[in-house]
Amino acid sequence: MAQGKQDGLQRPVKPSGDLAKVTGNDPLPRAQIVSKMWDYIKKNNLQNPENKREIIADDTLRPIFGGKDRVSMFEMNKHISNHVS
Repeated sequence: MAQGKQDGLQRPVKPSGDLAKVTGNDPLPRAQIVSKMWDYIKKNNLQNPENKREIIADDTLRPIFGGKDRVSMFEMNKHISNHVS
């Protein structure tokens, strides 16, 4: 990789309005967006206690997760991709 070039995880992306409720409006690298999502999930105790890989959506996360009430941590990244440009 050439110096000065940023790969997909390092290049800042603009969050959608729904995602910005969690991450803020400023463009961020995808890795920071995922980190902020996990901070929000942990702060609001939204991991299923019986299955830590499952995230329980609240009213803020539900629009990000395509209206679903529960998603796996692996699905979360797919849903985030739909909310960045």
